Amino acid sequence: MKQFETVIGLEVHVELATKTKIFCSCSTAFGGQPNSHTCPVCTGMPGSLPVLNKQVVEYAVAVGLATNCKITQYCKFDRKNYFYPDNPQNYQISQLYLPICRDGGIEIETEDGVKKTIGIHEIHMEEDAGKLIHDERGENSLVDFNRSGVPLIEIVSEPDMRSADEVIAYLEKLRLIIQYLGASDCKLQEGSMRADVNLSVRESGTMELGTRTEMKNLNSFKAIRRAIEAERQRQIDLIEAGKEVVQETRRWDDAKEYSYAMRSKEDAQDYRYFPEPDLVPVIISDEWLQEIRERQPELRTEKLERYKREFHIPDYDAELITSNKKLADIFEATTAICHLPKKVSNWLMVETMRLLKEHEMEIEEITFSPENLAKLIQLTEDSAINSTVAKEVFEKIFEQDIDPEKYVEEHGLKTVSDDGALRSTIEKVMEENPQSVEDYRKGKKKAIGFLVGQTMKAMQGKADPGMVNKILTELLQ
Repeated sequence: MKQFETVIGLEVHVELATKTKIFCSCSTAFGGQPNSHTCPVCTGMPGSLPVLNKQVVEYAVAVGLATNCKITQYCKFDRKNYFYPDNPQNYQISQLYLPICRDGGIEIETEDGVKKTIGIHEIHMEEDAGKLIHDERGENSLVDFNRSGVPLIEIVSEPDMRSADEVIAYLEKLRLIIQYLGASDCKLQEGSMRADVNLSVRESGTMELGTRTEMKNLNSFKAIRRAIEAERQRQIDLIEAGKEVVQETRRWDDAKEYSYAMRSKEDAQDYRYFPEPDLVPVIISDEWLQEIRERQPELRTEKLERYKREFHIPDYDAELITSNKKLADIFEATTAICHLPKKVSNWLMVETMRLLKEHEMEIEEITFSPENLAKLIQLTEDSAINSTVAKEVFEKIFEQDIDPEKYVEEHGLKTVSDDGALRSTIEKVMEENPQSVEDYRKGKKKAIGFLVGQTMKAMQGKADPGMVNKILTELLQ
């Protein structure tokens, strides 16, 4: 029986985090009323002229440097001509002949520990198209040009991936790099990171590439994985039936877990590329390149190593915290205030993750400040509140970012550490529960747990459990 190898390359489109579009001053904010973020330039009106947004170039170069690319210091824009209803000019300003970044690569590691380098053929700058909205009855389509002219970089990999696992590892690594750079939020659900999968199969051991298809409409890692597995099997079934795989663009329907042909796959000549006449070449001087290089932040890989070395937290903690830039930022800022990295890590990994799950929130939606988390940790360290109260207060911090010191004071939640007050409450609890006292003295040591619980209840949760245990043990002897 023939064995087949899958060959995969990706085209990843990333919406850059600029406040304005690539060639005009319209807002790039997600949402908004249809066609409210538009002007003559991004709607392709005759006589309107594009002006390049400098920040787009800087973000593209930053991503190129972080992915080990060579930067093209003299690059140009080109027109890619095609008709589509959401493309207002009937062409897209992109880069074909002199893309801004070339010949890079990033190292990935799959879940089973396999490491390999995925080559990056090029990164180029371009403008996004608009968006078609189809009515539910299927009779009409409406167009929203808010997205038209939003700046993109397209990251084109080499066909170096051989499985869905490698594709997901590559995309996760790429997303983290870009998020750490601040170049994009890379939210797949909002379309700010989109991947087109170019896939072919060939007999194992052969070098010649098979006929590839390109799959679009992939807006989650789960959808990408399912689409790869389905397309791989579809192509193998065709080959084994003696049929040919057709080079085409296919649209993936994740609900039906099925792809269908959209159009035959165009090659570069079909787009009639020619140099963009309305834009001058982009010249990146050595000085400008050095400025961007010096502004490069610490990326996830370096941060991970530093956390293990500097904060002495377990590898698992460091892996989880650095897997999201916002989480890493909160961790560092809180630790800088209270100097208790393991305590900060515990609050983020346990209570924060629990509340995020309960509220069905993403990490990016966290609103509490490092200052208030640090104050809460200090209150517990000073035994001003016990762990039960701390969790209660943290829920308020998570939801409303309240000042824990004021909240504890106003609600009378401070731990009662007055030995006399505690002792008299414990004596009363012992009087009311003679059976538990007798059980303990007869050797049933677990009975003390009930007495501790009753004492905490009597103290409205404001006693120090350690002190309650100590006094109870003393009185029960």
